[in-house]
Amino acid sequence: MSLAPDLRARAETLGQALPALLAEADHLARTVMLGEHGRRRAGQGDEFWQYRPAHAGDAARSIDWRRSARSDAHFVREREWQAAQSVTLWVDRARSMGFSGARDRPAKADRAQLLALALAVLLLRGGERVGLTGGDAPKPGRAQVVTLAARLEQPDPSDYGAPVAAGLVPHGRAVFLSDFLGPLDGLEKALTEAAERGVTGLLLQVLDPAEEDFPFDGRTIFESMGGGLRHETQSAGELRSRYLARLAERKDRLQVLAGAVGWHYGCHHTGQPAQAGLLWAYRALEGGR
Repeated sequence: MSLAPDLRARAETLGQALPALLAEADHLARTVMLGEHGRRRAGQGDEFWQYRPAHAGDAARSIDWRRSARSDAHFVREREWQAAQSVTLWVDRARSMGFSGARDRPAKADRAQLLALALAVLLLRGGERVGLTGGDAPKPGRAQVVTLAARLEQPDPSDYGAPVAAGLVPHGRAVFLSDFLGPLDGLEKALTEAAERGVTGLLLQVLDPAEEDFPFDGRTIFESMGGGLRHETQSAGELRSRYLARLAERKDRLQVLAGAVGWHYGCHHTGQPAQAGLLWAYRALEGGR
């Protein structure tokens, strides 16, 4: 059975793009890798993590007498916590994410996909399970990167995307990447369902610098990426203050929504190095900022 011409073309394009995306994500992950992915806290496991001073209540069998003999204090030998966690990603692939304000900048969708895949590389290398919302259960292993990359290439015909809670693993973690410029009802619902399942995570808003700075003046035609909305003005500069106020309100709203369920919120611009967004997400996912 042969593929239809349009389907064959899409398959060939996907086949050419995937290796490049995988290579770029792998390279990006290597630039921010801080040693082995850190589930760095005490717990059950076989790998030695650190010595700590003994406290009242520590069992005698937990004390490392050989290490303690070299000082006047008693020390407990702690092992690293090694239970794998499940991390579910949602990457907005709607039409609004196709915007780029300059030829030398990637589209928001391209940057979001790269960040998500590089983050997946880091997590999978650390033994975690990673998946995408609405898909199969998160899985471990290097082969999962290829599966994730293939699914991230599938576009969403909607003007604006909204995350879904399907696939979120109870008490797992999640990462939502989007410009979050559309209606927020879907996001609020997904966050509520995530909180009910004990899922923690982060929102990473990906914007183009033009959306952040509004560098428009004079006669300008604004049109949505899907073509459904169009506005022409002779004095775009007069809209700047109102636009920036609305954008600030949207960011504040996202921060409130994230904070209400114990999530982190961050904003990344496509004019910034991708390493900045990845490093923030990596640290936030591990409980930092």
